[in-house]
Amino acid sequence: MKKVFLGMMAVSLIFFFAACNKENDQKNEVPDLVEVELTITPEQGEANQPVTMEAKVTQGGEAVTDADEVVFEIWRSKDENHEKIKVEHAENGIYRLEKSFPQNGTYYIISHVTARDMHTMPKKEFIIGEPSEPEDQNTTDSMDGMDMQGKEK
Repeated sequence: MKKVFLGMMAVSLIFFFAACNKENDQKNEVPDLVEVELTITPEQGEANQPVTMEAKVTQGGEAVTDADEVVFEIWRSKDENHEKIKVEHAENGIYRLEKSFPQNGTYYIISHVTARDMHTMPKKEFIIGEPSEPEDQNTTDSMDGMDMQGKEK
């Protein structure tokens, strides 16, 4: 009887440690990055005509339909006022906004996407009517020309 009990204890401990080891292995796995494909249609729009902005969010090639937050930050070149609009999931990992712009010019959009403990911020330029003077490259590309601490290289 004692041998049976010790045998059962040994088997139980093996299963316990195997389960713990599997859990630790899963914690150490690096998840696929959340990727965002930002599109503007049309990229050359007209004043007071709708423009469709979409952020297609994927992870490991699969649609992310449960992002924690998707915010489109939109502004006209050289304008200090940036409009931030929260965007909801439309379909198949696509977060969509349709918006009209009353003023011609060069515009920028950054999609701030927070999903699955990751944050990504792709940026695009688009034109409404006639382009205006674009922003300086150093101020519009957040990390180009900078090291990891945000200091110029």
